[in-house]
Amino acid sequence: MTPRPATVEMLRRLVAFDTTSRDSNLALIHWVRDYLAGYGIAARLVHDESGRKANLFATIGPAGGGAGGIVLSGHTDVVPVDGQDWSSDPFAVEERGGRLYGRGTCDMKGFVAVALALVPEFAAAPLAAPLHLAFSYDEEVGCIGVRRLLADLAASGIRPAACIVGEPTNMEVVRAHKGKLSYRCHVRGYECHSSLAPRGVNAVEYAAALIAHLTAMGRRCAADGPFDRAFDIPHTTVHVGTIQGGTALNIVPKDCRFDFEFRHLPGEDPEAMLRAVQEHAALHLEPAMRAIHRDTGFRWEKLSSFPAADTSEDAEIVSLAKRATGRNSAGKVAFGCEAGLYEAAGIPTVICGPGHIDQAHKPDEFVALAQLAECESFLRRIAAAASGAAMGGAAMGGAAP
Repeated sequence: MTPRPATVEMLRRLVAFDTTSRDSNLALIHWVRDYLAGYGIAARLVHDESGRKANLFATIGPAGGGAGGIVLSGHTDVVPVDGQDWSSDPFAVEERGGRLYGRGTCDMKGFVAVALALVPEFAAAPLAAPLHLAFSYDEEVGCIGVRRLLADLAASGIRPAACIVGEPTNMEVVRAHKGKLSYRCHVRGYECHSSLAPRGVNAVEYAAALIAHLTAMGRRCAADGPFDRAFDIPHTTVHVGTIQGGTALNIVPKDCRFDFEFRHLPGEDPEAMLRAVQEHAALHLEPAMRAIHRDTGFRWEKLSSFPAADTSEDAEIVSLAKRATGRNSAGKVAFGCEAGLYEAAGIPTVICGPGHIDQAHKPDEFVALAQLAECESFLRRIAAAASGAAMGGAAMGGAAP
């Protein structure tokens, strides 16, 4: 299977925009807006506070007062290429061995490219229910942009009935993902000469003690659960990703900080896990620190969070997506995305897109041509359902429950 040349060309155009999360995505967003305008499709832009980034939302087909329809959702930002050893220019798509290489080809400009390349077909189709395009900013740094987009839709009375987030799933239907809560812990010690170490409060050592507590918590989750075997990692995980502290070996360090996260199953409360960590620090670590110096202890800074997604197996969008892919199952994944936020907004959501998550965020990121072709077939079937053809898609014209 090979995709249409129009899809490949669209992906080349999108990858050529360097939309690394730290930079603006407006050049890409404005290009997409103008492309849609060429087919008579108006797009609304929802900017961030700085005006340097924007979400795009557009409706193809009947507006129907804002109710109903299926959202085809993708993020426009990509992760950095800094320090990665690429075999080719990461922002120029290169085809090798049935694959297209480039930053974002898999995560997730491949899906966006397929959706945009099919716009002429969508625009010409007799849609009984609308298809919406939703392209967001800053998904890679905490699912930030889509929150403004969803708030704008709610304020404008636009109520889609369902959503498909095109994250890379090998074109398998996924109905659930884990949630995430991440924090930075600042440890404040008391510095002195290392020869007088007992008179100081070693911030690195106390950080290490709390990290050991987090590690033990993660091991308990792995050993005792709760478990959901439908996930590739069937339990909540606890992870410490970065640590910085100290100035020189002969100075007892005054400051240390580390970043940690909970990737939690649907139904698990990450805030309760965080409180348990904070209580351990307050009860078992800070008293010893403050016995030496009162201005020591722990400070907590929230970095990001997004809710877990857990769309019912019986939801219409799950059944529709399974029929459109020709598969009989709907899985669950450990990685998170914007699906949980759509679901929290009352929009039943599935995840289904070309490529595999293992191909994302790496040097020589790629998507297989066959996956793009499969995505084309999938979205054509979704459009057929929205046209009231087979698969019972006319019900998608109703408002979201």
